[in-house]
Amino acid sequence: LPLVLVSLPTMATGEEIPLGLQDSWGDFWLFRFFVNAAGYASIVVPGFLLIQYFKRRNYLETGRGICFPVIKSCVFGSEAKSVHQDDGSLPPRAESTESSTARQVFKLLFCAAGLQASYLTWGVLQERVMTRTYGATETDPGEKFKDSQFLVFMNRILAFTVAGLYCALTKQPRHGAPMYKYSFASLSNILSSWCQYEALKYISFPTQVLAKASKVIPVMMMGKLVSRKSYEYWEYLTAALISVGVSMFLLSSAPNRHVSTVTSFSGIVLLAGYIIFDSFTSNWQDALFTYKMSPVQMMFGVNVFSCLFTVGSLLEQGALLESLRFMARHSEFTAHAVLLSVCSACGQLFIFYTINQFGAAVFTIIMTLRQAFAILLSCLIYGHTVTVVGGLGVAVVFMALFLRVYARSRMKKRSKKLPPGESPVQKV
Repeated sequence: LPLVLVSLPTMATGEEIPLGLQDSWGDFWLFRFFVNAAGYASIVVPGFLLIQYFKRRNYLETGRGICFPVIKSCVFGSEAKSVHQDDGSLPPRAESTESSTARQVFKLLFCAAGLQASYLTWGVLQERVMTRTYGATETDPGEKFKDSQFLVFMNRILAFTVAGLYCALTKQPRHGAPMYKYSFASLSNILSSWCQYEALKYISFPTQVLAKASKVIPVMMMGKLVSRKSYEYWEYLTAALISVGVSMFLLSSAPNRHVSTVTSFSGIVLLAGYIIFDSFTSNWQDALFTYKMSPVQMMFGVNVFSCLFTVGSLLEQGALLESLRFMARHSEFTAHAVLLSVCSACGQLFIFYTINQFGAAVFTIIMTLRQAFAILLSCLIYGHTVTVVGGLGVAVVFMALFLRVYARSRMKKRSKKLPPGESPVQKV
């Protein structure tokens, strides 16, 4: 087993893995994953035991003292959970009958444009930071940055600051959700981001983009598990068509396909982890919106725990100072890391707003289309040609989107004609 584990990072990549990835067990992704998980567990387990203790003591009824408001907010919350509607939509993002179609279209375009700008820039910087060296000269090959968890921490600390300032300066709804519930989305978000960064060490960026293009179905499946949602047959059909169409386009348009699509077993495992954790994150956040809260309050709550988990793990491993020293040695890396964090913070604002307004499945469709836009921009800027298969894939994607819009509008009209107690949703 140890021999197999040691060989995983160097299996079938088609390229020689840099020596920095083979130095020791400390540089092997599976070892780092378990070390990071142990750091998170050192915070999660005591917190879980405290929550159970306060619940068993019925602290909400018997508690007193200066700590009572804090414990009540963290463990019990201050408002009852909203009731789901029959069609599975959530009150905070349910479409108002007074809202015009033009307003909804504008909101959707605004969300899509913000997500595209934030994450297209973020993707370029991500590949630069994780796959290129810093400080290279004619005599010195330079060094790569290795600690993906520090990048996650940088992203989350800025997002936490932005959300905190926004909540302090603007009027927000009275918060009612128990704070500990944010930790679930926070932990899965950290793990998905870490898997995404680590995967770039073993696979090419086009391969990672291709894997992300098929997330619609996993998100819908996770929605059934987490939020007990029901989807109609046309939602499954359009999700499958979108995934197939984008995959066709990406496969046919990726440059040097015979080299870029070669993957390692480690990269595949990391991508699978990213998809699973990310699907859970969006659906858990969608479920949390049943409490009365704004998207920025969601962003603040999730990032509070993200900062706590990552800084705790980094301090336990002694990796925080090492990463800060790397930043001091390479000012270019500092600029890239800060800009990466800015894009991540802006992207999170758009993520929470989009999920609140349109749900996790629509958010995933927008992010799936972002993958195609990244390749399309590459074709326009660098002169890559679009094959017949790629053009057919684009046609399939937009056909699926038009079908989804048409079917949703028909369902909305049917719901207005049905009696108040009858649900128009066909359970799947």
